[in-house]
Parts: sequence; structure tokens; C-alpha cells
Amino acid sequence: MKYAFINGHILDGSEHMEVISHKVILTNNDKIESITDESTSRAGYQEVDLQGAFIMPGLINMHVHLPGSGKPKRKQKDSAKAAEMATRNKLFRHMSMKMCENYARTELMSGVTTIRTVGGLLDYDTQIRDKINRGELVGPRILTSNQAITVEGGHMAGSVARVVGNEKEARQAVDNLVEQHVDFIKLMITGGVMDATEKGGAGALKMPPEIIKAACDEAHRNNLIVAAHVESSEGVRVALENGVDSIEHGAMCDEEIIDLFKKRHAFLTTTISPALPFALFDRKISHCNEIQQYNGKLVFDGIIDNAKKALANNIPVALGTDTACPYVTHYDMWRELIYFVKYCGVSPRYALYSATLGNAKLLNVGKITGSITAGKYADMIVTKINPLDDLSTLSNVTHVIMRGKLYKPDYIKKYAEVERQLDPFCKL
Repeated sequence: MKYAFINGHILDGSEHMEVISHKVILTNNDKIESITDESTSRAGYQEVDLQGAFIMPGLINMHVHLPGSGKPKRKQKDSAKAAEMATRNKLFRHMSMKMCENYARTELMSGVTTIRTVGGLLDYDTQIRDKINRGELVGPRILTSNQAITVEGGHMAGSVARVVGNEKEARQAVDNLVEQHVDFIKLMITGGVMDATEKGGAGALKMPPEIIKAACDEAHRNNLIVAAHVESSEGVRVALENGVDSIEHGAMCDEEIIDLFKKRHAFLTTTISPALPFALFDRKISHCNEIQQYNGKLVFDGIIDNAKKALANNIPVALGTDTACPYVTHYDMWRELIYFVKYCGVSPRYALYSATLGNAKLLNVGKITGSITAGKYADMIVTKINPLDDLSTLSNVTHVIMRGKLYKPDYIKKYAEVERQLDPFCKL
């Protein structure tokens, strides 16, 4: 496993990256050994001729739920009943675990070399993470919270989130997750678009401040950060006031919220992908009702407003897809980069940086991955076209290198309806 990647153009993942040509990337086992001149001896290395293609760090998806495909359905399913069925007995647990393992592999084969999972079934995600780390499965680097923590009637209660009723139960839930060796804690603080029963009800505060604080305090006592599902301005304020470290999704943002972000040294994870279909599709296509469409637009506008104001105030912004929501698949991270450019006004270069080294830094793995740098893990992808000219080229990677292992991506079966409806929104 000593490779020399030759005849390629390098995008190193740095914030101000420019195309680097006439260089060779040497990898040795799982690490990048050096980026050197073409004249350097390559004896002992297997040459990989990129034939003028572009090589860059693998993408990092900051918001993934493994137990779901993202394939849209005409009728909303009961997620708690589906989760109960998937974990009911040994056979069903085996089948649902295999499903999650396959989706993790799909993430990798689509060019995503690191994922942060923010709510899953039981302790599946840590099990999958550890199997990948031991070399028993092919998949991306995983940082996970396993099941999230919610309250009765809260977002995803009983499915990818466990229910707590008071501060003591919140602390115990955190301790149980610590025993599972999670990488961080996830809270479901507000409701979401599908939870709301009236216009303007999306993002209603569900988790009381004292429970948020108890969970955050216990997580911080165990040196774990806390991410939180939040889709209202009130929810963002309450989350930050009580110790949350990353706001997932976001909402309309004012000066008080900006100050709280700065005081907490918190970051925002922007997820435009799940809100867009609810907000912008015709209801005959999205299969949502008028209330859901109204609330979807409210959340869509709030996410974009939060991202724009965070960027303007030097608050770190991460990129994630909220994969497994309707129309958000495990192979479409590239769309989130395009939405970031289209709706938040950043450059393609900044979007690519955000999805690589920027996300790596916010995950505290920037010293080991996220850029093409000597000494870091060889986590890289290859495209035929320069993504700075056309980000959609990231939808068709030709090579994936994960911890120094070279893969020709698997064939990924794509959902024709998803492609047909989303492609018009992915033109810049």
C-alpha cells in the first residue's frame, strides 16, 4: 500500500486553495507521506496515473442518520414504530444493522470519507464505527452520538432518540452513552417541520432548559461536546444559554443569538438539503400538506438567515445534509455544497473548504484529515473536472482513497425521482 498519484491536479482543501499541478502525492500505508516534485524517484510505489484529473480531500458530512435511505414516500411513516420493528428481535436487528452498514459504505463510495452521525438505532453507529476501524467493514470515518436524547412528544422520540423526563434521567442517558463510547452527545431540543400541527409551529421548544443544562453539564464533565437539533429562534437561544456547542439546522438570527454563539464558542451546522423540498417543491411532489409546506419555508428561510449572519460574524459554519430525510440520500453530499453557494452566497472554493478542512477542524480531526498534507491520513477523492468550476462533478467521483486504500467506487443505485426533482435546484 505505497502509492504514487501522478499526472493529477491537486486541490489541498485549504481555505484559499488553488490548483497545484506538476506534483506527485506519495502515500505509505494509511498516511500521506509527501507531496513532491515529478522528478522524485517513485521506486517501490505503485503508480496511479490520474490522467489530468483533480484530486482533493474526501468530503465530510456533518449531519447523517444511517437508518434511512432518503427515498421519498407518499405517506409519512411512524418512525417510532419503524424503529421498534427494526430492533424487535435478533433477526430484525441483524437486518437493520446490515442496512446501516450498507448506507455507511454508500457514503464512502460517493466521496464522503468522514461522517458525523447524529441519531441512530440503539448503539449501531458505534458498532459500525468500530468494525470499520478494525478493518472488518469498508466505510468512512465515523464520529457518532448513537441515539439522540429527546423528551416525550419531542423530535424523533422513540426512534433515533431516547426519551427522558427530568434532569436525573438526562444525566443518566448521557452516562449510558458514555459507556457506549460515543464521540459526542446529541439533543433534540425543538420540534421540526413534520411535528408541527399549525402554521408557525415548526421548531416549537420541546425540551425544558433545566434538562438541556443537565445533559450539557454531564456531557462536558465527560469531555464530550453537545450538538442539538434546533429549528426556531427561541430554541437557538435556549440551547446556547444552557451549554450546547453546535446548533444543527438553525433559525432566524438576531444580535443576541450572535453574541451567544460567540460567548459559547459554538458553531452552526447548516443543513439546507432537508428543508428545500418542503419549502420549494409543489405539494403534489413533496406529498406534504399546506401547514408542512408553510413551516418548511419558515425553516428553510431560518436556516439560510442563520448561516448568512454566522458567516458575516465569523461564527464557524459546518455543512451537513441531514441524510435520511425525504429527498436526502446517502450519495448526495455534493448538493449541499451547491445550495451553500446558491442560497448563502459563498464561493465554490469556500464551499469545498467548508466540506473538507473546515468541517474537519470543527470535528477536532483537522490534524489528521481534511486536507492533502504530509502526515495526515490519505483520505482523498478524484474527479475528472475541477469542482471549483463545477461542483456537480463531485456527484461522480472516479477514485476514493480511504486511509490509504484505493477504491474504484461501487455502482450506486440512484433514485430517479430524487434526481429528477432536485437537479433543477442544483444549477448555479
